[in-house]
Amino acid sequence: MTIGKKVLINFCPTGMVPTKAMTPHVPITPSEIIEQTHEAYELGITIAHLHARLDNGTPTYKRSVYQTIFEGVRKHCPDLVICGSSSGRNFPEFEKRAELLSLKPDMCSLTLSSLNFVKQASVNEPNMIVALAEEMTKYGVIPELECFDLGMINYGKYLIEKGVLKGPFYWNLLFNNIAGMQPDLLTIATALQNIPKNHFVSLAGLGLSQFQLNSFSVSQGLGVRVGLEDNIWMDSAKTTKATNIKLVKRVHDLIEVNETEFLTPAAFRAQGFSNKLTYAS
Repeated sequence: MTIGKKVLINFCPTGMVPTKAMTPHVPITPSEIIEQTHEAYELGITIAHLHARLDNGTPTYKRSVYQTIFEGVRKHCPDLVICGSSSGRNFPEFEKRAELLSLKPDMCSLTLSSLNFVKQASVNEPNMIVALAEEMTKYGVIPELECFDLGMINYGKYLIEKGVLKGPFYWNLLFNNIAGMQPDLLTIATALQNIPKNHFVSLAGLGLSQFQLNSFSVSQGLGVRVGLEDNIWMDSAKTTKATNIKLVKRVHDLIEVNETEFLTPAAFRAQGFSNKLTYAS
């Protein structure tokens, strides 16, 4: 679903993988994450998909760290849609994966099956997925449906049919993981064909495919996922390290060239993507 061909920008500044040794530009501390998110917000982003780290760069599930990040982002970016992470790559236990939900972000990632990355597995058993989805509902959090292959899309639709996922619905389709969907047009088209017409969807390209998927998404009026979480380079020759702000700016350049428009956080919230429990308290 699109709103008059307006492009949703899902900003992913940190993730769990990039380190300062890999790129000095990745934000690690809460203050760095807040500052770069604020700068991106001023350029124009719709969602901030945020991961937390300890000061030494290690990913963390700790509510206290997420609270500092969320409060800082809300202060400087009052209408930005905030999305946390329930990733199981480093923390398999339900209690750890769900700890941030009591902070009532607008959204939180929900990966819809287990998968392998190049050197690591992310285990997401059916009972875990359902438990996380139910905990999100308890706290008014809208799931960000993450899919790395076609089977995950099918499972997401199954959970919708069963009433486990109640909407509104937003899908992140991630391409170029070695054990998942690849960024060729046939695969992209097949994945998109499997998403219900009235749902929001963004495409993500991991690594050097980020620009390719950003370009395709903008040209089609689809959502864009962008940031150093997925890609640390500006060019395929790997000569120039990216920054989050340069990556967001490049998306806006694509929007201008394609004569589309940016989907503001307020417009996205108007479609139901806001934690009503947060803003009622």
